[in-house]
Amino acid sequence: MGELEKIYQTLYSYYGDLRWWPADTPFEVMVGAVLTQNTTWNNVEKTLKQFDGNISPERILDLSIEEVQEIIRPTGFYRQKSQYLKAVTEWFLSYDCDIDLIKKRPLLDIRFELLQVRGIGNETADSILLYAFEFPTFVVDAYTMRLFRRFPINAGKTYMEVKNYCEEELPQDTELYNHFHALIVHNGKEHCKKKMDCTGCPLEVFCKKILS
Repeated sequence: MGELEKIYQTLYSYYGDLRWWPADTPFEVMVGAVLTQNTTWNNVEKTLKQFDGNISPERILDLSIEEVQEIIRPTGFYRQKSQYLKAVTEWFLSYDCDIDLIKKRPLLDIRFELLQVRGIGNETADSILLYAFEFPTFVVDAYTMRLFRRFPINAGKTYMEVKNYCEEELPQDTELYNHFHALIVHNGKEHCKKKMDCTGCPLEVFCKKILS
């Protein structure tokens, strides 16, 4: 068993299925992936509630940019994010909001398209691909980078280096990628914080705890 699989099995045995990503529809996942940029999920949840249960592509397009900004204000950077939401919604509508149509396309093609959408970077694109469309693509975030530096896992320093390393070392499996990302984030909030809190961490026995 490789190091990544050992980390995954250890975290999964300890925390179980965390049932990520919390959303009612694939489009809600897309909206959440944009809104969570540079903020906490708590702020995103507050914002999603302000849509009053109606988070649809049609509504996002029908709302004025000012109305979208007012709804999403709790997430911060609301002027930029309102434009990003409009842009990714237009992209989704170019497929008639048909998830099956999107899933018939090659993963790399859809990923490339998403990265051309205003405001969609690597992490947001992979979050949408994995959690909204169930493509097997590994999501890397600040928690992943921090864990790998401390453990350490020599996966590289850039987003794409770490992503490619994980996808080479792990089976190509949507459910595994889904669970693993959730587990890394959860453990990062519980233990592998900016200031390490290693007591009780399920990885404590393996981790070299390199300061970073």
